[in-house]
Amino acid sequence: MSKKTILTVDDDPNIRDYLDALFSDNGYEVVTAESGERAMELLKDLRPDLITLDVEMPDKTGPWVSRAIGKDPSLAAIPIVVITGHTELTYIIPKAAAFIGKPFDADEVLRVVAQAIGA
Repeated sequence: MSKKTILTVDDDPNIRDYLDALFSDNGYEVVTAESGERAMELLKDLRPDLITLDVEMPDKTGPWVSRAIGKDPSLAAIPIVVITGHTELTYIIPKAAAFIGKPFDADEVLRVVAQAIGA
């Protein structure tokens, strides 16, 4: 059985590094992107099992990325877990399987990801 792949999209390098280590240590293959634009470039060839997505990023925001993914039939079925510092739901993420607030609990992130991925 092959490892499940997670694409982690966050402009904060500390969050990316932490999630990369957390997921890698728990048996996932991890690819990271520092921006929504980079995530969309990676998704031209990558078909991850799940995407973790920040809301506020300097170029393409989480809502923009989510809408772009939803419009592409080859990507639309990939679940998205939003990990954000925004505590109010002022942002609409059309495809979000779950929302996790920052700061987050590692066990909660792993539980939500496993549930969304179907692992």
